[in-house]
Amino acid sequence: MKTMTVTVATLGFPRIGPRRELKFALEKFWSGKSTETELQEAAQGLRAAAWARQAALGADWLPSNDFSFYDHVLDTSLMLGAIPERYDVAAGTADLATYFAMARGTTRETTSCAHSHGHTAQEMTKWFDTNYHYMVPELAAGQKLALSSSKIVDEYREAKALGYETRPVLLGPVTWLSLAKGRDVDPFDYLDEVLGLYSAVLTQLQHAGAEWVQIDEPILTTDLNERQRAAITRAYAKLPRLGLNILLATYFGGLEDNLTLAVNLPVAGLHVDLVRAPDQLDKVLVAAPRKLLLSLGVIDGRNIWRADLEKILDRIEPIAATRDLILAPSCSLLHVPVDLALETKLDDEIKQWLAFAVQKVDELVTLKDALNAGREAVADKLAASTAAAAARKISPRIHDPLVAARTASVTLAMRERKSPYAARAAVQAEMLDLPPFPTTTIGSFPQTAEVRHARAEHNRGNLSDEAYTRFLREETARTVRWQEEAGIDMLVHGEFERNDMVQYFGEQLAGFAFTVNGWVQSYGSRCVRPPILFGDVSRPRPMTVDWWRYAQSLTTKPMKGMLTGPVTILNWSFVRDDQPRSASCQQIALAIRDEVVDLEAAGCKAIQIDEAALREGLPLRKRDWAAYLDWAVDAFRLSAAGVADATQIHTHMCYSEFNDILPAIGAMDTDVISIETARSQMELLEGFAAYRYPSAIGPGVYDIHAPRVPGVDEMVKLMQLAQAHLAPEQLWVNPDCGLKTRKWEEVKPAIDAMVAAARQLRVRVAEPA
Repeated sequence: MKTMTVTVATLGFPRIGPRRELKFALEKFWSGKSTETELQEAAQGLRAAAWARQAALGADWLPSNDFSFYDHVLDTSLMLGAIPERYDVAAGTADLATYFAMARGTTRETTSCAHSHGHTAQEMTKWFDTNYHYMVPELAAGQKLALSSSKIVDEYREAKALGYETRPVLLGPVTWLSLAKGRDVDPFDYLDEVLGLYSAVLTQLQHAGAEWVQIDEPILTTDLNERQRAAITRAYAKLPRLGLNILLATYFGGLEDNLTLAVNLPVAGLHVDLVRAPDQLDKVLVAAPRKLLLSLGVIDGRNIWRADLEKILDRIEPIAATRDLILAPSCSLLHVPVDLALETKLDDEIKQWLAFAVQKVDELVTLKDALNAGREAVADKLAASTAAAAARKISPRIHDPLVAARTASVTLAMRERKSPYAARAAVQAEMLDLPPFPTTTIGSFPQTAEVRHARAEHNRGNLSDEAYTRFLREETARTVRWQEEAGIDMLVHGEFERNDMVQYFGEQLAGFAFTVNGWVQSYGSRCVRPPILFGDVSRPRPMTVDWWRYAQSLTTKPMKGMLTGPVTILNWSFVRDDQPRSASCQQIALAIRDEVVDLEAAGCKAIQIDEAALREGLPLRKRDWAAYLDWAVDAFRLSAAGVADATQIHTHMCYSEFNDILPAIGAMDTDVISIETARSQMELLEGFAAYRYPSAIGPGVYDIHAPRVPGVDEMVKLMQLAQAHLAPEQLWVNPDCGLKTRKWEEVKPAIDAMVAAARQLRVRVAEPA
């Protein structure tokens, strides 16, 4: 009788390195302090270290091509030669400069800020329901595609030369086309051309010696239309014929109505997510042919909680006795930090509850060993896992009876502003006395090397509290003065005291813990350290009032209070999994509500509550949208509705598709919303106009995620496009997002141009028709 075998795969490993080595290598290269050769050498070192680490842990299937300098979707676009015409590069001739131009835009020196500089970057939005950002592929009518990158083959050969046989990872053609934006063309009109190029790539991999390839099609966990379903059938009727074994990877949810389609494709293996969709396992087992190698995503690839290994074994032992299996994380480990061992300052009790990428691979190997050799072979590891799970359940640090009592006392009236928007707007207009097309920024100003150095020195104990506060006050005062000189109408204090828009608040709220090296990639070189939301949340004391009061004392212009909203704090944290996310969000909302009320009591007339992550938390299946949006919007309203009509409530949203949730955005009942629109040329506003959005809107005129500085004419043109959809009295003028990651030499001319553009707009609306 054949003995069944269980093996381990990782699907993908964090790219950035244990200590953000990729970030620093990229930024050194972008600043001209290193060469392309040096950048490539740094990348090779990171890839070699990742393969060595996974192999040493006992993983059997190592990934290659999971590394990216910026984004794996952009890598795929470059591979296919899907290069927009504005970059003036023919398909088949792209290089690293082209790649970074598509990611970051290009700059061109000019003597006048009235003229546009360089070329805009591709649009950027959230990868399914994660906080990872991808570059949106662009296709235009008549565009010619051609293979323009051999990265996937090069990295397979690179691993092989080091002694590692890998399973190359490739974003699937149907997911890539589904994420693409067509200009006067349906992206799926390019299906056959794209499949031809994928076939060429798979042939090259086979010639290089590859036996398996992992093709990721997360789109299979969403609601597919008929054209997408037909494309899946067509693609996987063609690609397996080339001789490579294909593992089709699905994740972020269950296959559901796409199960029959997926299991009947002529592929060699299928990966399913059993963390997001544990209930699909029995249906998969019934539907999957015996010859189909199943990869079971049993360890959470998106959260940092340690698994209950005994519980997982109870579920999969009977299956492992009857068929070969691959055990894997639910998705690529891209979304978690690299190694918990680097966290030397984390609370020991909380640390025992956690697992980062290295620990998750170890968990998978422990499961494999238990299934192949018996539980007694790994008894100590299983006992430790069980003990940690039990300790977490009974820890008194998890539950706070005062928080439970307060959430139980929440009423519907606490979510309602005192008057409708129109009445509030009239009171606010009289109170604030702002000009037409008022200018503002989204909150943060450049966190320079000096700011980061001062923070680091303070954290190390080398800079006293008094000296650090003095430094921050000087930075704040300088920024307030500059905003006044620039002519901005509603000011911000610059947020120099804040390390991150979520971490800053989490550090001051009960129920959160923090890491030192728990970094994950958001996009490119942008990395974040998500807080760990482990228990009930409350606000022990005011968090921002003193800094707002100081900044407002420096100016007679209105100073916005700057807060991060409850949904964004939730979605950008590693969230506890022992209660519904809606319950945690309501707790955060009450804490933010307390801060809003205290800011108003201190004299703040405008308070911005950022909800940049509202859209990204939207479930992948439309039938689940209403439930999520109900509790998410309720949480925002609960945080914002404790103020008087005269207090202007702002929110900010960015880098997501909003048109399909406009009723929910309207239900948030804000006074002003600022949104990212510069890269999309104000396309988003068409939906706001069709919905008849009643409140004020600040459409971004300056793409802050690229180094290019737009000119006055470009910004005026964007605002004229905005006026085609919205009334002038609705419009504010602002950047797309906060300016934390930019340099002052980029920010100052861009903001000067923005203010000049607003002044031109005021003159134009004042002129007689």
